[in-house]
Amino acid sequence: MPNEPGKSRRRLDLGTLFGLALSVAGIVGGLVLEGGQIFDIIQPTAALIVLGGTLGAVLVTNPLKNFCSAVRRLGSVFVRTEEAFEPVAEALVTFAAKARKHGIASLEMDAAGIPDDFFCKALSLAVDGVESQEIRKTMELDILAREHAISADAQVWEAAGGYAPTVGIIGAVLGLIQVMKNLENIAAVGHGIAVSFVATVYGVALANLFLLPAAGKIKIESERLAASQELVLEGVIAIAQGTNPRLIRNKLDVFGRDPAARRSRGNLEVMGRSRVDAARG
Repeated sequence: MPNEPGKSRRRLDLGTLFGLALSVAGIVGGLVLEGGQIFDIIQPTAALIVLGGTLGAVLVTNPLKNFCSAVRRLGSVFVRTEEAFEPVAEALVTFAAKARKHGIASLEMDAAGIPDDFFCKALSLAVDGVESQEIRKTMELDILAREHAISADAQVWEAAGGYAPTVGIIGAVLGLIQVMKNLENIAAVGHGIAVSFVATVYGVALANLFLLPAAGKIKIESERLAASQELVLEGVIAIAQGTNPRLIRNKLDVFGRDPAARRSRGNLEVMGRSRVDAARG
């Protein structure tokens, strides 16, 4: 099988690491330039309030199963899965040539050896003689199901990003309550007020520097995965229809240049077909 189609590569996402480092460096650098010290924002109690309160709110909002899935999905923010276009395109063209020469049933063993579940399932349906329209419907439902699962994981971290600043404010209020108990000591009051607001900083920073960006990146990964799966689907349907391998290659090359735009066109085509079917009905 050419170049292991469907076999993805995992790489450390340097953009995430650099972005986090740059954000922290900018905040800490600004603090130091203003005459502050790093120890001014190191408050374990504030961190405990923000992290514990946010985690608790998220668990109340989401079922435990969804939360565990979202925690596992968080790894994709730091480690990016790359699915090379070229090996998949070459495999589809090779399969198309073999199907035209020996019949689509000759691809049965090839389909069984594809490591990617989506690719394997789509090609297996074609080998089994399922009509191309049914293949499209079945696999598009598969794509939608995967998108929904990933979107649910992203929503967990979006919810966390909404709770964290509020929990930070709660931490600040708790700190001020303790300050009010020591009003006779002006020096202690000033220090206590400064410390109490660290919880607010933690909550806002956690939400806007990590939780919300992480949710956004998970959504982007979902769109990228759906786009690559739709590319595979188009290739398999072309094979099932007996399209010339050269035409398949040209079509995949066009799709591969701009997956996002291709996906938008595909959605418009689906919507258009739905409206036509509704009008006919």
